[in-house]
Amino acid sequence: MDAIHLNTPDRVPVVLEYAGFAARVTGIKMADFISSRTQCIHTMIQAYQLIGNGDAINYPAPSGYGLAYMYLSKVRLPGVDLPDNDEWQVHESELMTRSDYDLILEMGWPDFFKMFLETRIFDDAAKELLPENQEDVDMKQLWKNQGVPVLSGGNVPTPMELICGARSLMPFIKDQFQIPDKLEKIFQHILPHLAKDAISYTRDKGYPCTWVLGCRSAPSMMSPQMWDRWVWPYFKFLVNEVVDAGQIALLHLDSSWTRELKRFRELPGGKCLMSLDGGTDIRSARRILDGHMCIQGDIPASMLAFDQPEDVTRYARKLIHDLGPDGFILHSGCDIPANAKLENVQAMVRSALEQ
Repeated sequence: MDAIHLNTPDRVPVVLEYAGFAARVTGIKMADFISSRTQCIHTMIQAYQLIGNGDAINYPAPSGYGLAYMYLSKVRLPGVDLPDNDEWQVHESELMTRSDYDLILEMGWPDFFKMFLETRIFDDAAKELLPENQEDVDMKQLWKNQGVPVLSGGNVPTPMELICGARSLMPFIKDQFQIPDKLEKIFQHILPHLAKDAISYTRDKGYPCTWVLGCRSAPSMMSPQMWDRWVWPYFKFLVNEVVDAGQIALLHLDSSWTRELKRFRELPGGKCLMSLDGGTDIRSARRILDGHMCIQGDIPASMLAFDQPEDVTRYARKLIHDLGPDGFILHSGCDIPANAKLENVQAMVRSALEQ
Protein backbone atom coordinates (compact mmCIF):
# COMPACT_ATOMS: atom_id res chain seq x y z
CA MET A 1 0.00 0.00 0.00
CA ASP A 2 3.00 2.30 0.45
CA ALA A 3 3.54 2.30 -3.31
CA ILE A 4 -0.11 3.08 -4.05
CA HIS A 5 -0.09 5.99 -1.61
CA LEU A 6 3.14 7.28 -3.20
CA ASN A 7 5.32 6.54 -0.19
CA THR A 8 8.69 4.89 -0.72
CA PRO A 9 8.59 1.13 0.04
CA ASP A 10 11.67 -0.89 0.97
CA ARG A 11 11.62 -2.27 -2.60
CA VAL A 12 9.35 -2.24 -5.65
CA PRO A 13 6.49 -4.69 -4.92
CA VAL A 14 5.21 -7.32 -7.35
CA VAL A 15 1.52 -8.18 -7.67
CA LEU A 16 0.15 -11.21 -9.53
CA GLU A 17 -2.98 -11.29 -11.70
CA TYR A 18 -4.12 -14.45 -13.46
CA ALA A 19 -7.09 -16.69 -14.17
CA GLY A 20 -6.76 -19.47 -16.75
CA PHE A 21 -3.04 -19.67 -16.04
CA ALA A 22 -3.88 -21.26 -12.69
CA ALA A 23 -5.63 -24.19 -14.37
CA ARG A 24 -2.90 -24.74 -16.94
CA VAL A 25 -0.01 -24.59 -14.49
CA THR A 26 -1.66 -26.92 -11.98
CA GLY A 27 -2.77 -29.38 -14.65
CA ILE A 28 -6.55 -29.31 -14.20
CA LYS A 29 -9.10 -28.82 -16.97
CA MET A 30 -10.51 -25.34 -17.49
CA ALA A 31 -14.01 -26.80 -17.14
CA ASP A 32 -13.15 -28.18 -13.70
CA PHE A 33 -11.41 -24.94 -12.71
CA ILE A 34 -14.59 -22.88 -13.08
CA SER A 35 -16.97 -25.62 -11.94
CA SER A 36 -17.14 -24.26 -8.39
CA ARG A 37 -15.83 -21.36 -6.35
CA THR A 38 -14.08 -23.76 -3.99
CA GLN A 39 -12.24 -25.51 -6.82
CA CYS A 40 -11.37 -22.20 -8.43
CA ILE A 41 -9.94 -20.51 -5.33
CA HIS A 42 -7.91 -23.53 -4.25
CA THR A 43 -6.45 -23.79 -7.76
CA MET A 44 -5.57 -20.08 -7.70
CA ILE A 45 -3.76 -20.52 -4.39
CA GLN A 46 -1.95 -23.63 -5.61
CA ALA A 47 -0.71 -21.69 -8.65
CA TYR A 48 0.48 -18.84 -6.42
CA GLN A 49 2.51 -21.32 -4.40
CA LEU A 50 4.04 -22.83 -7.54
CA ILE A 51 5.12 -19.40 -8.68
CA GLY A 52 6.93 -18.86 -5.40
CA ASN A 53 4.74 -16.09 -4.02
CA GLY A 54 4.71 -12.36 -4.59
CA ASP A 55 3.52 -9.43 -2.50
CA ALA A 56 -0.21 -9.65 -3.30
CA ILE A 57 -2.80 -11.02 -5.71
CA ASN A 58 -4.84 -8.55 -7.77
CA TYR A 59 -8.22 -10.31 -7.49
CA PRO A 60 -9.10 -13.47 -5.56
CA ALA A 61 -10.53 -15.70 -8.32
CA PRO A 62 -12.31 -15.38 -11.67
CA SER A 63 -15.91 -16.23 -12.48
CA GLY A 64 -16.67 -17.71 -15.88
CA TYR A 65 -19.89 -15.78 -16.33
CA GLY A 66 -18.53 -12.72 -14.53
CA LEU A 67 -17.53 -11.05 -17.78
CA ALA A 68 -21.18 -10.93 -18.83
CA TYR A 69 -21.90 -8.38 -16.09
CA MET A 70 -19.11 -6.13 -17.33
CA TYR A 71 -19.75 -6.24 -21.08
CA LEU A 72 -23.45 -7.26 -21.31
CA SER A 73 -22.55 -10.05 -23.70
CA LYS A 74 -22.90 -13.81 -23.64
CA VAL A 75 -19.96 -15.83 -22.37
CA ARG A 76 -19.05 -19.27 -23.71
CA LEU A 77 -17.65 -21.67 -21.11
CA PRO A 78 -15.41 -24.75 -21.30
CA GLY A 79 -17.35 -27.92 -20.68
CA VAL A 80 -20.60 -26.15 -21.63
CA ASP A 81 -20.17 -24.48 -25.02
CA LEU A 82 -16.46 -25.11 -25.59
CA PRO A 83 -14.01 -28.02 -25.24
CA ASP A 84 -13.00 -28.78 -21.65
CA ASN A 85 -9.58 -27.15 -21.91
CA ASP A 86 -10.51 -23.98 -23.80
CA GLU A 87 -10.66 -20.68 -21.95
CA TRP A 88 -14.01 -18.98 -21.48
CA GLN A 89 -14.77 -16.42 -24.18
CA VAL A 90 -16.97 -13.36 -24.56
CA HIS A 91 -19.36 -14.01 -27.46
CA GLU A 92 -20.38 -10.56 -28.62
CA SER A 93 -23.50 -10.05 -30.70
CA GLU A 94 -26.22 -7.44 -31.11
CA LEU A 95 -28.35 -8.42 -28.11
CA MET A 96 -29.58 -4.85 -27.52
CA THR A 97 -31.46 -2.91 -30.18
CA ARG A 98 -32.08 0.80 -30.56
CA SER A 99 -35.63 0.32 -29.36
CA ASP A 100 -34.22 -0.83 -26.03
CA TYR A 101 -33.03 2.70 -25.31
CA ASP A 102 -36.61 3.81 -24.76
CA LEU A 103 -37.23 0.68 -22.69
CA ILE A 104 -34.28 1.54 -20.44
CA LEU A 105 -35.75 4.98 -19.77
CA GLU A 106 -39.21 3.50 -19.19
CA MET A 107 -38.15 0.65 -16.86
CA GLY A 108 -35.17 2.27 -15.20
CA TRP A 109 -31.69 0.80 -15.45
CA PRO A 110 -31.79 -1.63 -12.47
CA ASP A 111 -34.95 -3.39 -13.70
CA PHE A 112 -33.83 -3.36 -17.31
CA PHE A 113 -30.41 -4.73 -16.40
CA LYS A 114 -31.97 -7.61 -14.47
CA MET A 115 -34.38 -8.39 -17.31
CA PHE A 116 -31.64 -8.19 -19.92
CA LEU A 117 -29.40 -10.61 -18.05
CA GLU A 118 -32.21 -13.13 -17.48
CA THR A 119 -33.79 -13.10 -20.93
CA ARG A 120 -31.00 -12.28 -23.38
CA ILE A 121 -27.66 -13.19 -21.81
CA PHE A 122 -28.29 -16.08 -19.42
CA ASP A 123 -31.31 -17.56 -21.21
CA ASP A 124 -29.13 -20.42 -22.49
CA ALA A 125 -26.52 -20.40 -19.70
CA ALA A 126 -25.56 -23.26 -17.42
CA LYS A 127 -27.59 -21.98 -14.48
CA GLU A 128 -25.55 -23.87 -11.86
CA LEU A 129 -22.45 -21.88 -12.91
CA LEU A 130 -24.00 -18.46 -12.51
CA PRO A 131 -22.33 -16.54 -9.66
CA GLU A 132 -25.49 -16.36 -7.58
CA ASN A 133 -25.93 -20.14 -7.78
CA GLN A 134 -22.41 -21.10 -6.72
CA GLU A 135 -21.40 -21.81 -3.14
CA ASP A 136 -20.57 -18.91 -0.86
CA VAL A 137 -16.82 -18.89 -0.13
CA ASP A 138 -14.88 -16.31 1.85
CA MET A 139 -12.16 -15.95 -0.77
CA LYS A 140 -10.40 -13.08 0.95
CA GLN A 141 -10.07 -15.14 4.12
CA LEU A 142 -8.67 -18.14 2.22
CA TRP A 143 -5.97 -15.91 0.73
CA LYS A 144 -5.38 -14.33 4.14
CA ASN A 145 -4.80 -17.81 5.57
CA GLN A 146 -1.91 -18.07 3.12
CA GLY A 147 -0.55 -14.67 4.15
CA VAL A 148 -1.48 -13.12 0.81
CA PRO A 149 -3.21 -9.71 0.57
CA VAL A 150 -5.87 -9.29 -2.13
CA LEU A 151 -6.20 -5.88 -3.74
CA SER A 152 -9.63 -5.85 -5.35
CA GLY A 153 -13.00 -7.50 -5.03
CA GLY A 154 -15.38 -5.63 -7.33
CA ASN A 155 -15.57 -4.18 -10.84
CA VAL A 156 -17.14 -0.97 -12.10
CA PRO A 157 -17.82 -0.81 -15.85
CA THR A 158 -18.35 2.47 -17.67
CA PRO A 159 -21.47 3.12 -19.75
CA MET A 160 -19.26 2.71 -22.82
CA GLU A 161 -18.25 -0.86 -21.94
CA LEU A 162 -21.80 -1.95 -21.13
CA ILE A 163 -23.72 -0.42 -24.02
CA CYS A 164 -21.03 -1.09 -26.61
CA GLY A 165 -20.90 -4.74 -25.54
CA ALA A 166 -24.69 -5.13 -25.63
CA ARG A 167 -25.15 -3.37 -28.97
CA SER A 168 -21.88 -4.79 -30.42
CA LEU A 169 -19.20 -2.56 -31.88
CA MET A 170 -20.50 -1.51 -35.29
CA PRO A 171 -24.13 -0.81 -34.28
CA PHE A 172 -22.83 1.13 -31.27
CA ILE A 173 -20.58 3.30 -33.45
CA LYS A 174 -23.53 4.02 -35.75
CA ASP A 175 -25.53 5.11 -32.69
CA GLN A 176 -22.76 7.52 -31.72
CA PHE A 177 -23.09 9.29 -35.07
CA GLN A 178 -26.77 8.82 -35.93
CA ILE A 179 -28.53 9.26 -32.55
CA PRO A 180 -25.88 10.83 -30.27
CA ASP A 181 -28.31 12.78 -28.09
CA LYS A 182 -30.40 9.67 -27.32
CA LEU A 183 -27.26 7.66 -26.56
CA GLU A 184 -25.94 10.40 -24.30
CA LYS A 185 -29.24 10.41 -22.43
CA ILE A 186 -28.86 6.66 -21.85
CA PHE A 187 -25.29 7.08 -20.58
CA GLN A 188 -26.40 9.78 -18.14
CA HIS A 189 -29.35 7.69 -16.98
CA ILE A 190 -27.36 4.55 -16.14
CA LEU A 191 -24.28 6.26 -14.68
CA PRO A 192 -25.57 6.64 -11.08
CA HIS A 193 -26.31 2.90 -10.89
CA LEU A 194 -22.94 1.49 -11.96
CA ALA A 195 -20.65 1.74 -8.94
CA LYS A 196 -22.78 1.35 -5.81
CA ASP A 197 -22.98 -2.45 -5.65
CA ALA A 198 -19.28 -2.97 -6.36
CA ILE A 199 -18.29 -0.36 -3.78
CA SER A 200 -20.56 -1.88 -1.14
CA TYR A 201 -19.24 -5.38 -1.79
CA THR A 202 -15.55 -4.49 -1.72
CA ARG A 203 -15.96 -2.31 1.36
CA ASP A 204 -18.01 -4.90 3.24
CA LYS A 205 -15.53 -7.67 2.42
CA GLY A 206 -12.53 -5.53 3.33
CA TYR A 207 -10.84 -5.23 -0.05
CA PRO A 208 -8.91 -1.96 -0.39
CA CYS A 209 -9.48 -1.47 -4.14
CA THR A 210 -12.35 -1.41 -6.59
CA TRP A 211 -11.64 -1.83 -10.29
CA VAL A 212 -12.79 0.81 -12.76
CA LEU A 213 -12.64 -0.74 -16.21
CA GLY A 214 -11.33 0.88 -19.37
CA CYS A 215 -11.22 -1.36 -22.45
CA ARG A 216 -13.16 0.00 -25.41
CA SER A 217 -13.01 3.29 -23.56
CA ALA A 218 -9.36 3.63 -24.60
CA PRO A 219 -8.39 6.86 -26.42
CA SER A 220 -6.92 4.75 -29.21
CA MET A 221 -10.48 3.72 -30.09
CA MET A 222 -11.77 7.23 -30.92
CA SER A 223 -10.93 10.85 -31.66
CA PRO A 224 -10.21 13.31 -28.83
CA GLN A 225 -13.59 14.96 -29.33
CA MET A 226 -15.44 11.63 -29.18
CA TRP A 227 -13.44 10.50 -26.15
CA ASP A 228 -14.22 13.73 -24.33
CA ARG A 229 -17.91 13.16 -24.93
CA TRP A 230 -18.33 9.40 -24.46
CA VAL A 231 -15.64 8.38 -22.00
CA TRP A 232 -13.91 10.86 -19.75
CA PRO A 233 -16.87 12.52 -17.95
CA TYR A 234 -18.26 9.10 -17.01
CA PHE A 235 -14.92 7.52 -16.18
CA LYS A 236 -13.97 10.48 -13.98
CA PHE A 237 -17.35 10.42 -12.21
CA LEU A 238 -17.00 6.71 -11.37
CA VAL A 239 -13.42 7.06 -10.15
CA ASN A 240 -14.42 9.91 -7.86
CA GLU A 241 -17.38 7.89 -6.58
CA VAL A 242 -15.06 5.01 -5.67
CA VAL A 243 -12.54 7.32 -3.99
CA ASP A 244 -15.24 9.27 -2.12
CA ALA A 245 -16.40 5.93 -0.66
CA GLY A 246 -12.95 5.44 0.88
CA GLN A 247 -11.71 2.94 -1.71
CA ILE A 248 -8.67 3.00 -3.97
CA ALA A 249 -9.70 3.14 -7.62
CA LEU A 250 -7.75 0.46 -9.49
CA LEU A 251 -7.83 1.69 -13.08
CA HIS A 252 -7.65 -1.40 -15.30
CA LEU A 253 -6.69 0.17 -18.63
CA ASP A 254 -6.46 -2.03 -21.71
CA SER A 255 -5.10 -0.77 -25.05
CA SER A 256 -3.43 2.63 -25.45
CA TRP A 257 -4.30 5.53 -23.14
CA THR A 258 -1.07 7.41 -23.93
CA ARG A 259 -2.72 10.34 -25.72
CA GLU A 260 -4.82 11.30 -22.67
CA LEU A 261 -2.44 10.53 -19.81
CA LYS A 262 -2.33 14.16 -18.69
CA ARG A 263 -6.07 14.02 -17.97
CA PHE A 264 -5.43 11.55 -15.15
CA ARG A 265 -3.97 14.40 -13.12
CA GLU A 266 -7.60 15.51 -12.75
CA LEU A 267 -8.22 12.44 -10.58
CA PRO A 268 -7.50 12.37 -6.81
CA GLY A 269 -3.78 12.15 -6.09
CA GLY A 270 -2.51 9.10 -4.21
CA LYS A 271 -5.96 7.46 -4.40
CA CYS A 272 -5.71 5.60 -7.71
CA LEU A 273 -3.64 2.76 -9.12
CA MET A 274 -3.14 2.82 -12.89
CA SER A 275 -2.74 -0.73 -14.22
CA LEU A 276 -1.42 -0.90 -17.79
CA ASP A 277 -1.35 -3.79 -20.27
CA GLY A 278 1.53 -2.74 -22.54
CA GLY A 279 -0.60 -0.73 -24.98
CA THR A 280 0.06 2.50 -23.07
CA ASP A 281 3.57 3.97 -22.93
CA ILE A 282 4.33 3.18 -19.29
CA ARG A 283 7.34 5.49 -19.13
CA SER A 284 5.26 8.40 -20.38
CA ALA A 285 2.69 7.52 -17.71
CA ARG A 286 5.39 7.63 -15.07
CA ARG A 287 6.77 10.95 -16.31
CA ILE A 288 3.38 12.66 -16.58
CA LEU A 289 1.87 11.25 -13.38
CA ASP A 290 4.98 11.16 -11.20
CA GLY A 291 4.04 12.14 -7.66
CA HIS A 292 0.32 11.93 -8.44
CA MET A 293 -0.57 8.31 -9.23
CA CYS A 294 1.01 4.90 -8.76
CA ILE A 295 1.66 2.94 -11.98
CA GLN A 296 1.35 -0.85 -12.24
CA GLY A 297 2.62 -2.98 -15.13
CA ASP A 298 3.54 -4.18 -17.62
CA ILE A 299 5.40 -7.42 -18.48
CA PRO A 300 3.90 -8.30 -21.90
CA ALA A 301 1.73 -11.38 -22.23
CA SER A 302 3.71 -12.45 -25.30
CA MET A 303 6.96 -12.31 -23.32
CA LEU A 304 5.56 -14.42 -20.50
CA ALA A 305 4.28 -16.97 -23.01
CA PHE A 306 7.08 -17.22 -25.58
CA ASP A 307 10.33 -15.68 -24.32
CA GLN A 308 12.92 -17.06 -21.93
CA PRO A 309 13.33 -16.30 -18.20
CA GLU A 310 16.41 -14.18 -18.84
CA ASP A 311 14.38 -11.97 -21.21
CA VAL A 312 11.71 -11.48 -18.57
CA THR A 313 14.32 -10.70 -15.93
CA ARG A 314 16.01 -8.13 -18.16
CA TYR A 315 12.71 -6.42 -18.99
CA ALA A 316 11.48 -6.45 -15.37
CA ARG A 317 14.73 -5.09 -13.96
CA LYS A 318 14.71 -2.24 -16.45
CA LEU A 319 11.15 -1.37 -15.43
CA ILE A 320 12.17 -1.39 -11.78
CA HIS A 321 15.21 0.76 -12.54
CA ASP A 322 13.35 3.25 -14.74
CA LEU A 323 10.08 3.54 -12.81
CA GLY A 324 10.87 2.69 -9.18
CA PRO A 325 11.38 2.82 -6.31
CA ASP A 326 8.27 4.82 -5.30
CA GLY A 327 4.92 4.89 -7.07
CA PHE A 328 5.48 1.72 -9.08
CA ILE A 329 4.31 -1.91 -8.80
CA LEU A 330 5.71 -4.65 -11.01
CA HIS A 331 2.89 -6.57 -12.65
CA SER A 332 1.98 -8.41 -15.82
CA GLY A 333 0.39 -6.48 -18.67
CA CYS A 334 -3.25 -7.35 -17.85
CA ASP A 335 -3.69 -11.01 -16.82
CA ILE A 336 -0.80 -13.44 -16.93
CA PRO A 337 -1.86 -15.42 -20.02
CA ALA A 338 -3.04 -19.00 -19.67
CA ASN A 339 -0.14 -20.23 -21.82
CA ALA A 340 2.56 -18.37 -19.85
CA LYS A 341 5.61 -20.43 -18.91
CA LEU A 342 5.83 -21.00 -15.17
CA GLU A 343 9.55 -20.23 -15.21
CA ASN A 344 8.86 -16.85 -16.86
CA VAL A 345 6.33 -15.87 -14.20
CA GLN A 346 8.81 -16.98 -11.53
CA ALA A 347 11.46 -14.79 -13.17
CA MET A 348 9.13 -11.79 -13.01
CA VAL A 349 8.57 -12.32 -9.29
CA ARG A 350 12.28 -12.92 -8.54
CA SER A 351 13.18 -9.68 -10.30
CA ALA A 352 11.26 -7.80 -7.62
CA LEU A 353 12.14 -9.97 -4.63
CA GLU A 354 15.89 -9.93 -5.35
CA GLN A 355 16.34 -6.16 -5.60
